[in-house]
Amino acid sequence: MAHTVIRTSSAPTPVGPYNQAIAATGQMIFLAGQIAIDPAIGEIVGEGDVARQTEQVMQNLKAVLAAANATFADVVKTSVFLADMNDFAAMNAVYANYFNEETAPARACVEVSRLPKDVLVEIECIAVI
Repeated sequence: MAHTVIRTSSAPTPVGPYNQAIAATGQMIFLAGQIAIDPAIGEIVGEGDVARQTEQVMQNLKAVLAAANATFADVVKTSVFLADMNDFAAMNAVYANYFNEETAPARACVEVSRLPKDVLVEIECIAVI
């Protein structure tokens, strides 16, 4: 995959491990939103703990990326859905472990009224290989 980080001082600086835009060429892979289900037991993990749930979500994304012969380095866009925007800092701290700020994908983060199985976080992404 070839990708280029796009930055401009004419738009706000990112407030986390993401970039304003990414230009990419190659095969696009669209990953469905992942929630904090441990595939080994089929149950939600980290009840009430957004950091633990985010960790499981990222592990689930990692597994789907691997099945597509991709890694987090190939991700060009993520969308993060939070049940409570007050959980942003805790989610962001875990998320930052998976993406280098210099090359991180573009990202949107929104609060939603409810997520599947009443989890605290769901993340989807687009990768290009």
